[in-house]
Amino acid sequence: MCATFVCVVAKAQRDSAGNVPSRNPDTIVKIELIGDSTQTDNAGYGRGFCANLTAQVDCVNMAKGGASTKTYGEEGLWTRALATKPDYMLIQFGHNDEESGEHLERETSMAEYEANLRRFVEEARAIGAKPVLVTPLTRRYYGPDGKIHSDLLTHAETMKRVAAEMHVPLIDLQSDSIAYLDRVGEAEGMKLGITKKDKDGNTIPDKTHLNWEGSYVFGRIVAVDLGKAVPALQRYVRRTPAKLPPEGVLAMKVLHQEPFKIVLVGDSTVATGGGWGPGFCAMLTPNVTCVDDARNGRSSKSFIDEGLWAKALAEHGQYYFIQFGHNDQKPKPALHTDPDTGYSDNLRRYIADVRAIGAIPIVLSPLSRRNYKDGNLVDDGLKEYAAAARKVADEEHVAFVDLFHLSQRYLSKLSQAEADELDAVGHPDAKAENGSVTKPDRTHLDDRGKALFGRMVADEVIRVEVELGPNVKGVPVASSLAVSQPTKAEPQ
Repeated sequence: MCATFVCVVAKAQRDSAGNVPSRNPDTIVKIELIGDSTQTDNAGYGRGFCANLTAQVDCVNMAKGGASTKTYGEEGLWTRALATKPDYMLIQFGHNDEESGEHLERETSMAEYEANLRRFVEEARAIGAKPVLVTPLTRRYYGPDGKIHSDLLTHAETMKRVAAEMHVPLIDLQSDSIAYLDRVGEAEGMKLGITKKDKDGNTIPDKTHLNWEGSYVFGRIVAVDLGKAVPALQRYVRRTPAKLPPEGVLAMKVLHQEPFKIVLVGDSTVATGGGWGPGFCAMLTPNVTCVDDARNGRSSKSFIDEGLWAKALAEHGQYYFIQFGHNDQKPKPALHTDPDTGYSDNLRRYIADVRAIGAIPIVLSPLSRRNYKDGNLVDDGLKEYAAAARKVADEEHVAFVDLFHLSQRYLSKLSQAEADELDAVGHPDAKAENGSVTKPDRTHLDDRGKALFGRMVADEVIRVEVELGPNVKGVPVASSLAVSQPTKAEPQ
């Protein structure tokens, strides 16, 4: 569903969380994106930029949502970016450096912002890379006059001065994005962004981040400007603007809340009887058909072997949520898989099969069990399956919901007694999990647990697959769930 060079970009972006992506041997030049969420693939112009370069370019996206010039260095992202040994580094910051009344740790003074930019330039040159400074993409703040009123002009001017004094090529995206948005007008300009929720749970425009169409519009502008700023790279800019791939076309339809179908596959922790599936489906707007095809007692292996996967594919959904692990742990030959071999291979098959029918796969790590020892949540081996799921999602450029760590973070704030308030009663798989039906069922969920973790999945998936945002009801609560103890009134 994506051209080879786009897939390379996606893998590299995922690797920015820890691994150092190697150079693609089939390419001639390596260009790296360094910046914040407005450069990323899922909410910025990154994928549109890379799509507008030829296949001779190894286009590596190392941008990170929420990053500033300060945090990009402090979190080790800059060190990892340097370690990839790119030929060119397109550096864009400003949105998160901007000072506010919240006084966030990521914010910088203008003097710090300038000093950090200068350090980036010097250290890029020290490894033989050629830095290119990019003024920050404007927010879509239209005034009563129908024109953009940017709050990032000072950051843009500082970056331009640094570029001039240090003799660095400059892409003035601030000016170019303002000019483009002024030209098309507010109605068309706002169509290029994603959405977010207001305090009442209503869907409102996100004036900072981009949808697929916005990514391809501004990505094209950056690619063309790069060819002008660095004439040696002109030959690698596609002559005509790239068109949205099928995945992008589908994403735009979903963002506009056209009817579509989500299919859930997995084990009992997803299924209707004792999993988060019903709670998740209840969070969706009426235009979404949500089919829970998960089945009790199945592993990533047996779900295929028993023909359940073929039946799920026959649903012809547009999105497939895939979560296994609990039964892959078990020694029974019909179920067992090793995290790094059989389990990972099966996940890759699920992903390939979903893509083969023109749908979008989303991988989830397994839901945590709720067992405590000495007041601490126990790791019962699911951690290895969670790590394998993340690795496969990274390498296959698939959206990933780390439900294992999200649920562990939430449960770690509870006591055993509090966590047991979420236990299912009378689930048919309880004996298989616990060895006895009389023990508390700390794997499966009661109705409150289904709603709680279903909400958690919904809130996280709209962060990693942003076009789903308008199709989830209510105000995201996952962040509060992670730090507060539940009450009988939770979740909404």
